[in-house]
Amino acid sequence: MADTDKLNIDSIIARLLEVRGSRPGKNVQLTESEIRGLCLKSREIFLSQPILLELEAPLKICGDIHGQYYDLLRLFEYGGFPPESNYLFLGDYVDRGKQSLETICLLLAYKIKYPENFFLLRGNHECASINRIYGDLLWSDPDKETMGWGENDRGVSFTFGAEVVAKFLHKHDLDLICRAHQVVEDGYEFFAKRQLVTLFSAPNYCGEFDNAGAMMSVDETLMCSFQILKPADKKKFPYGGLNAGRPVTPPRGQAKGKGKM
Repeated sequence: MADTDKLNIDSIIARLLEVRGSRPGKNVQLTESEIRGLCLKSREIFLSQPILLELEAPLKICGDIHGQYYDLLRLFEYGGFPPESNYLFLGDYVDRGKQSLETICLLLAYKIKYPENFFLLRGNHECASINRIYGDLLWSDPDKETMGWGENDRGVSFTFGAEVVAKFLHKHDLDLICRAHQVVEDGYEFFAKRQLVTLFSAPNYCGEFDNAGAMMSVDETLMCSFQILKPADKKKFPYGGLNAGRPVTPPRGQAKGKGKM
């Protein structure tokens, strides 16, 4: 494990943060050995922690990032850079944006540096073998027109109505479902009488939507509030990165795109 033995996390984080204030799109140079070390060391930490996370507030919760690295930095500027705040990310860190590598490297570096304050869930952009096992949980979408369960326009999984949410919460004695993986105009959107909230943290997604991004803050009393990340100038953000040919995450609400999906 030579890659992990020589890993200088502080140096990696410092270099990844050096581009703060620079023009969006400026790349950060990391060596193959450093990136491999981040993957190996973070894997050890993920395996050592439980699959079901039981986290305590206060906590910042973020939705999809999709390689929009400079928007990730803006989220940290709004919410506080670790360890100033505790974070939970809901997955979908890469694809779409050109800076997926910087995005996942910073997230993994923070996970290694602050393993008990920084948490990362898997998203719905996985290989087929993984999606076959658990992907339905993340590909299903709420739909106010659906009673019970319905077909999903994504071509995978299902849509579900408000009564499905209420039944699930009652069965498991929960108050709120916080999920991601759909574009929403204001960065967050409630469903089923505020029993479910969709969170999306990539503003101006793919340069095609005028959506805001949002981060949910949960305080010590479990009161939830939202910090909104307004879309920046589209011309400043390059797109067309890793797997750019794949269909984009579908929108909810009134988020409008310039073209068809």
